[in-house]
Amino acid sequence: MAVPLAYSWKNLWVRKLTTVLTAGGMALVVYVFATVLMLTEGLRQTLVATGSDDNIMVIRRGSETEVQSSIDREQAAIIASLPEIALDAEGQRMASRETLVLMALPKKGTGKPSNVTIRGVSAEGLLLRPAVRLVTGRMFRPGSSEIMVGKKIAEGFSGAGLGDRLRFGLREWTIVGLFDAGHTAFASEVWGDAEQLMQAFRRNSYSSVIAKLSDRRSFDAVKQRLETDPRLMMDVKTEPRFYADQSEMLANFLQILGLSLSVIFSLGAIIGAVITMYGAVANRTREIGTLRALGFRRRSILLAFLLESMFLGLLGGVLGIALSSLMQFVTISTMNWQTFSELAFTFTLTPGIGVKALVFSLVMGFLGGVLPATRAARLDIIESLRAA
Repeated sequence: MAVPLAYSWKNLWVRKLTTVLTAGGMALVVYVFATVLMLTEGLRQTLVATGSDDNIMVIRRGSETEVQSSIDREQAAIIASLPEIALDAEGQRMASRETLVLMALPKKGTGKPSNVTIRGVSAEGLLLRPAVRLVTGRMFRPGSSEIMVGKKIAEGFSGAGLGDRLRFGLREWTIVGLFDAGHTAFASEVWGDAEQLMQAFRRNSYSSVIAKLSDRRSFDAVKQRLETDPRLMMDVKTEPRFYADQSEMLANFLQILGLSLSVIFSLGAIIGAVITMYGAVANRTREIGTLRALGFRRRSILLAFLLESMFLGLLGGVLGIALSSLMQFVTISTMNWQTFSELAFTFTLTPGIGVKALVFSLVMGFLGGVLPATRAARLDIIESLRAA
């Protein structure tokens, strides 16, 4: 004979204070666990969303980032002339020769300098990024010392507003526009004319070539041709794959650190559940004896107390997810260790993260209830009924 589920739930309701305290401890652990997963997912989505499946990213072989890459003008011309590259409305190949440099800007509030990505783009580069839209001001004029800044740069750094001037590359640059790039890494960049930036930094080579394929199914053929051409020595990836690789190191660090903290904190939550459930067993010894005398088996008592503990875990899980969902309104800015530049992104809660957090909370509840439930199931009927 099984003990009704209502029995376990009602006992938690009777012990409101201990239930709230124990579930609250578990909720904090679930909050940390879910927040770490949301942080990692936000970083991943920000960088993956930066690319388009139709676009290819070409950098020098052996380079992990655009900053490390170098493509001379002749090589860039060969890449841009591929017949698989799509044509724009004017019949030009949709390939953008781009250069990337880093510059330190003071952060608002602290004044501490942090690296910002400056991307030199062409007119084709703007067409290749449909997610980028002008918020205020205007586009920079090709051949001029004008730049646009991403919305998150303007919000997070001093002197990066519309009309401000930035000095780098032995030249002053005027900010003529602010652009929004949605939840992509471009929102954390400064854009200007590629040729002007190369002159300012005395460079003769590009950092990368980004191109749009007329048919994404031709990617493998293009990749093989470029990577086997002895004149080029290039690595070719789809844009989403390239930016996903950029997030790997930081995402792995955040996940390992966060999960380690979650495991440590969960030990405290499990111990709290064990103490709570042992207290419940001690207070209900006669009640347990009565249930056994009425014909309930040991395994039914075991299951009833396990369910009670897992109810605590479930309650803590729901509270923890509710708390972590509020983090979606927070934008975090940190250093991307592979590019050594500032990257802003938001916490992202997905159904998968919610399921993982609930499973994690149920596991904590189960582990916290195993020993007390086993003790309750092993109580002798006569001794239980004699208990004061």
